[in-house]
Amino acid sequence: GRYQVEDESSHLDEMPLMMSEEGFENDESDYHTLPRARVAQRRRGLEWFICGGWKFLCTSCSEWLLNACRRRKELKARTVWLGCPEKCEEKYPKNTIKNQKYNIFTFIPGVLYEQFKFFLNLYFLVVSCSQFVPALKIGYLYTYWAPLGFVLTVTVVREAVDEFRRYKRDKEMNSQLYSKLTVRGKVQVKSSDIQVGDLIIVEKNQRIPSDMVFLRTSEKTGSCFIRTDQLDGETDWKLKVAVSCTQRLPALGDLFSINAYVYAQKPQLDIHSFEGTFTREDSDPAVHESLSIENTLWASTVVASGTVIGVVIYTGKETRSVMNTSNPKNKVGLLDLELNQLTKALFLALVALSVVMVTLQGFVGPWYRNLFRFLLLFSYIIPISLRVNLDMGKAAYGWMIMRDQQIPGTVVRTSTIPEELGRLVYLLTDKTGTLTQNEMIFKRLHLGTVSYGTDTMDEIQSHIINSYSQVVAAGSSSSSCTPSRRAQAAAPKVRRSVSSRVQEAVKALALCHNVTPVYEGRGGADTDDAEVDQDFSDDSRAYQASSPDEVALVQWTESVGLTLVTRDLTSMQLKTPAGHILTYYILQIFPFTSESKRMGIIVREESSGEITFYMKGADVAMATIVQYNDWLEEECGNMAREGLRTLVVAKKSLTEEQYQDFESRYNQAKLSIHDRNLKVAAVVESLEREMELLCLTGVEDQLQADVRPTLEMLRNAGIKIWMLTGDKLETATCIAKSSHLVARSQDIHIFRPVSTRGEAHLELNAFRRKHDCALVISGDSLEVCLRYYEHELVELACQCPAVVCCRCSPTQKAHIVKLLQHHTGRRTCAIGDGGNDVSMIQAADCGIGIEGK
Repeated sequence: GRYQVEDESSHLDEMPLMMSEEGFENDESDYHTLPRARVAQRRRGLEWFICGGWKFLCTSCSEWLLNACRRRKELKARTVWLGCPEKCEEKYPKNTIKNQKYNIFTFIPGVLYEQFKFFLNLYFLVVSCSQFVPALKIGYLYTYWAPLGFVLTVTVVREAVDEFRRYKRDKEMNSQLYSKLTVRGKVQVKSSDIQVGDLIIVEKNQRIPSDMVFLRTSEKTGSCFIRTDQLDGETDWKLKVAVSCTQRLPALGDLFSINAYVYAQKPQLDIHSFEGTFTREDSDPAVHESLSIENTLWASTVVASGTVIGVVIYTGKETRSVMNTSNPKNKVGLLDLELNQLTKALFLALVALSVVMVTLQGFVGPWYRNLFRFLLLFSYIIPISLRVNLDMGKAAYGWMIMRDQQIPGTVVRTSTIPEELGRLVYLLTDKTGTLTQNEMIFKRLHLGTVSYGTDTMDEIQSHIINSYSQVVAAGSSSSSCTPSRRAQAAAPKVRRSVSSRVQEAVKALALCHNVTPVYEGRGGADTDDAEVDQDFSDDSRAYQASSPDEVALVQWTESVGLTLVTRDLTSMQLKTPAGHILTYYILQIFPFTSESKRMGIIVREESSGEITFYMKGADVAMATIVQYNDWLEEECGNMAREGLRTLVVAKKSLTEEQYQDFESRYNQAKLSIHDRNLKVAAVVESLEREMELLCLTGVEDQLQADVRPTLEMLRNAGIKIWMLTGDKLETATCIAKSSHLVARSQDIHIFRPVSTRGEAHLELNAFRRKHDCALVISGDSLEVCLRYYEHELVELACQCPAVVCCRCSPTQKAHIVKLLQHHTGRRTCAIGDGGNDVSMIQAADCGIGIEGK
């Protein structure tokens, strides 16, 4: 639960955790703050200036000048008229993708600056330039300029090739053609020419070019699926719903016959939220519709079903995907930095030696000219060949990595930092598609008295076949019903009860979900529901849902005989083993949220009219909802130790009166203006009492090949592994255990959700008392802690054997990498497979992008 902090200021004064900079340096605190971070803050004066302060001042001045020349425009909320870009009051950025570091004017200065900011190169430039002064000339010019010119030429050519590749990739993306809806019909338009207010048509499997509000779809249900793996790293499909006002219009061209606009909030980073309104002014009365995240189509996602039409609300730099991507930086290896420091030390030795030589001469004549000549004569103490050999060695090392037979297909994108792989201390990894294959497999069904594993699934199948054949026999005639029941009465009573319980559990799993069956190649939307069984074979059916767990459960129910064949917004149909169709009407759906940790559905069976409330969710949420039992907690623990993701399934039968009473209270709560969410939750909770516990399921997310031994080997090598994922807390914890990121014997401290300074204070104190335990923290709590207790949190986290950050946005992942670099000074490596990992990979000292799923 949340902490109650009545008078925050007075409470904080009594707490042992120090908050001020000075307080942390007192002996009263238990924290041993990182000396590197503290010393860096105290170094001032002449020592600070010599040790790099001049560089800091120069960088700060140049950044200030750059920002002054290119002032960032303030982001504002906007009103967007459908199909009328000319009505926009503001000028919005072009819809171009730009990943290039330089342009045609900044390329040469930029590359030269990156080279000569190193003391080694700057030293050789000064020495080479000195040869143009006749009094200082020693030997031939080419002996100085040839090595330097070679190093610079290799660098410029390498950067030019990389830059050209980036330019080609950007041009390809910006030149993609889309259909734009105008008064005169459809016209083809380049992605880079799309403007705010345009009506864009996006076909199936096409990338969405900009952030849009979803107005219309070819799907009869008024909804479509999109793939978001390049935005949030999750490979499951997301269901999006069209604005009902525009979806109801008879024809596509009617979008121009209505006078309507969308009000959208100002562009922001959060990809999981959106607030806006849709208003149609020419109807009487005016139509106002609330818009949320389910009505949006973000750029860089892909349409997975049907054709969609949307109105563009954000373009270019203001899209969610670009705002969550950081600018690429030039990475410099630790070896280069160490070489730079050694060069400075050698230069000081060289100056000292030259002074000694001039002193021995007795400072006669123009001694300062002699001093400079001695500097030039001894300049070979710092060999320029070292830099050339180092660059050639790195290139050879990169070539060997690409030719390694044990890692085929590896491409070295940056040839300046391959040696960093041997100096890593922190490895930050994504979860979905990197550690896991994101393929769920149903492993265990537990009914309390009996448990079924992968080797006993055929028993469940026989139970289902028997149960539904008896149901059909009972329904066909009363005469055939009697002998079958008499015959069964002779069988043991336990067997019969197990069979009926298995049937109830499988039926609950086949009904309680948000899964939609999709039929490939035949256009399932055009066929009547009644013809589905005849028209579509099981081979062409695929399931889509916002959670791969749900798909695994529905695929499993199909494998044991109960198949989901159709699903729309109001009903779903199941096919029994004998081929009979059972129709259920969907009365209510309560979707899964990270707060409730459960989802529910109320269905009415067509044949009997029975109303049943099914619910499934995490064991922590369901334990208090289901009737008393003595096995649930123990079995959940057993499955979790096996690395399985557990779901508790329960049901409750409702009478018509009970449901009508609930529906009236539920609709009333949904219309309330104040505390709507709390009132709706309270009404739903009135149903969630004394529910009948049906079963406990265990699903396994398959790990990538050899993940466990690899993590073990890395840990033995002294590399600390952090998992940063956008997935749910329960899922992340489960994978951390199954992949052995966290040892089985190790404790896990789950950082409670915090939203204020006081709550963060208390939770950090609770975490500090734990020893040798892994930390699991959510992105929201991390944000709060970093705002107030950055040093303390990072220091505590660095002492943990493993850290798992869940519900992380792309920018948060990059922020965590930068924090580790700043606070520990150690080398970091980031590895990921999705578009949401790009910022993290760019921020790390060494980034690895893999082709995952």
